[in-house]
Amino acid sequence: MQTHEYKVVPAPGRGEKGRGLKTPADRFANALGLLMNELARDGWEYLRADTLPSEERTGFTKRTTVYHSVLVFRRPVAVPAAGP
Repeated sequence: MQTHEYKVVPAPGRGEKGRGLKTPADRFANALGLLMNELARDGWEYLRADTLPSEERTGFTKRTTVYHSVLVFRRPVAVPAAGP
């Protein structure tokens, strides 16, 4: 019985301009807040941020490991009532 569904999205790669935001850290926090509030309107609850490795191709035969930052959200799933 699953009680939640999960959504994983890439963390913002750069900041978003806003009124009174002068430093890169302020702009990045603004971008993060905008993304989190957008998902919260759809019922998603922020859980955590992770940085995970991913093996990607470079050229024709080489592979390299890169790291991606992602944000994890969850929201409740309606569980059907058990019958008699």
